[in-house]
This record gives sequence, structure tokens and C-alpha cells, in this order.
Amino acid sequence: GGIHHVTRPSEVSGMAAVVDTAHEDMIHDAKLDYYGNRLATCSSDRTIKIFELGPEAGQQTISANIAGHEGPVWQVSWAHPKFGTVLASCSYDRKVMVWRENQTRGGQWTKIYDYDGHTSSVNSLCFAPHEQGLRLACASADGTLSVLTWKGQADNSWDEQRVPNAHQIGCNAVSWAPAPPEGAAAAMARMASGGCDGVVRVWSVGADGSVTADDSFDKVFATSPHSGWVRDVAWAP
Repeated sequence: GGIHHVTRPSEVSGMAAVVDTAHEDMIHDAKLDYYGNRLATCSSDRTIKIFELGPEAGQQTISANIAGHEGPVWQVSWAHPKFGTVLASCSYDRKVMVWRENQTRGGQWTKIYDYDGHTSSVNSLCFAPHEQGLRLACASADGTLSVLTWKGQADNSWDEQRVPNAHQIGCNAVSWAPAPPEGAAAAMARMASGGCDGVVRVWSVGADGSVTADDSFDKVFATSPHSGWVRDVAWAP
């Protein structure tokens, strides 16, 4: 990332290629889609940009400039393509937005959902493994997490679960555990979060989106906490 550019590896040469995003301020996140053919970037200029990527360095074209947030956009997340072309974003403006591309309208992006239940900046978000449905976890500076699940209805209604006091001071990061392999014993979905309190927590998420803290992990982590803010968390594949 950087002020106006991001880098990506070239599929042909393996060398890094620079993508001039034309963002007007700091870039905070850049994510490839499921197929690796499209790149979404977000910036303090309050916009999200979508790029179509070719196989060689320099072969990229901007296909969309998405505006809607009223503050810096911190992070984006692509949904699994089984749900269509769907992208989520979170911002300093305290909102989470979900966007869908309409292929019949020349690639136009439309906001299909807007969550405003947080009372401070939403710092991180992540779509769950597709086996859970179209579900999104979000971490906010207000110290809470939210789990947002599309109900599967044409009116784009979503179930909204909020986890109060997930972290003291604020939450910085959230990450879903991979789905168990096919044929494995059924297990509850899990996610991890990191906060300004130096703590990492693990949560179990029910089919209805309800969230329960993993007390056993809390006890283990308490024996060796971080001494500063936890900026990011990530599950191993």
C-alpha cells in the first residue's frame, strides 16, 4: 500500500507490478477477489476502486469508483462468488456497507446494505467461509463486534448481532477460522478478534449468528498477553 500505489506480483514474470490507483489520499487496504482477477482498494479519500487485472505487469484498468462513505475507508472484504459479486467496506464514519455489482447495468455497483449500529469507527471486517452463508464480522473502536447475516430474502434484510464489551478501549481486527473439511464432525464456526487492550479473543458463532466467548482460550491467552495494541489477527488455513 501507499499514498497512491499498490503492488502486486505479475503472473508471468513473478516480479512485483505497481498499480497506480489514482486515489487522492492514503490507501488503507487492497484485496484480490476469489479468482485473483480483480483488485479492490480503499482510501482516506473516502472511495473504493475496483481494477480489472491482466496477466502481465501494467495490464490493469479501473472499472469502478465507489463512493458512499463519509470518512476514511479502512478495509474491504470480498464475499465468495457463490453469492454474486459482493464487496463489503468499513469506515471511520461508523458504518459498514455492502455493495453488489449489477452485471446487466454495465458493471454498476449498488449499495444493498448499510449497518450503522456501531458508535465509533469500524476498523475491520471479514466475510465468513461461504458454508455459513453470507455472513460478515466487524470490529469497532467502540469496543464491540458485530455479526451481520443475510437472511436470503429478496429484500436484502440482514440479521444483526452485536457483541458488547468484546474488548476494552476498542477492537482493531477480526478473522474467521476456516470451515472444517467436508465429512468432518459438525462444529460451531469460530472467529478471533484483537483489541487495543492487548488481548486476543476467540469466539464461537452459532447458526443463528449468536456469539459466545471461548473462556478456555481467554485463560490461556491471559498467561502471555501482548503489552500493546493488537493490530491484526489471522487464522492459519
